[in-house]
Amino acid sequence: MNWDDYDVFCHVIEHGGFSAAARAMDRPKSTVSASIARLEAELGARLLERTTRQVRLTEAGETLYHGIGPLFAGLREARTDALAQGEVVAGTLRIASPYEFGAHHLGPVACSLMARYPQLKVRIDVEHEAINPLERRYDIAFAMLDAGLPASSMVQRRMFSLERGVFASPELLARHGEPATPQELAVLPLLCGSADTKWTFTAADGATSIVPMPLPRLNSGNADVRLQAAAAGLGVARITATFCAQAVREGRLRRLLPDYTCAPLRVYALLPGKRLMPAKVRMFLDALGQQAGVAT
Repeated sequence: MNWDDYDVFCHVIEHGGFSAAARAMDRPKSTVSASIARLEAELGARLLERTTRQVRLTEAGETLYHGIGPLFAGLREARTDALAQGEVVAGTLRIASPYEFGAHHLGPVACSLMARYPQLKVRIDVEHEAINPLERRYDIAFAMLDAGLPASSMVQRRMFSLERGVFASPELLARHGEPATPQELAVLPLLCGSADTKWTFTAADGATSIVPMPLPRLNSGNADVRLQAAAAGLGVARITATFCAQAVREGRLRRLLPDYTCAPLRVYALLPGKRLMPAKVRMFLDALGQQAGVAT
């Protein structure tokens, strides 16, 4: 009896298919298929109905999964808890992140940890929508928000407060003039994030100004798209300062309203609600937190 074949069977069901299970287990798809074929031969019953679009349990498969699924889930959870108590930094660390944050903050940390821990693999997926790490099987999902997160069963850890500013190309400013107050932005073409409804600015004396976003020239959750549009002279973009620092150095963008402060962008790490944290997750967040102490 090969218990690993039973575990593979559970992964196929939990992840919705052979390819997804192979990715989750970091194995070739052919190995996953072989495990299922071997298990079906051992039990003398077909467990899965395969189509080009989905995998469906047969009656025998439902009976088997009902009996062993919770047991294997408990074993994996126990193993994770045991590893979390040690210092084994190995396996695949799966992360979801917005591009703006992933490229400039997560990338350097991932490279540093992989150099220190040869058994560690890192997968960083770029996402533009909020991700629940429980649903998508991520170890960490990062969220970038103007305000705090709502109450949730997930573990939430605030990592960064990223400085933001408003930027435009010299060509756009030559055509329209440079605004002296936030209110003057209203007459310029604006390049907004997908969740932007307003931009908030604070003056040196603490006074707050709000610029509504009724009809932006461009609306995109991708900061790189907004940066490119701003550099092309198509409008004014609000972007994190670290993300567009190179464009400013090269003279393609200029920072506007130096006497005003934009509301910062808060970055949270969302973690599955587990009692203990695997060493690979703990080490990554610790390293990122050290970077945050410098960048905040």
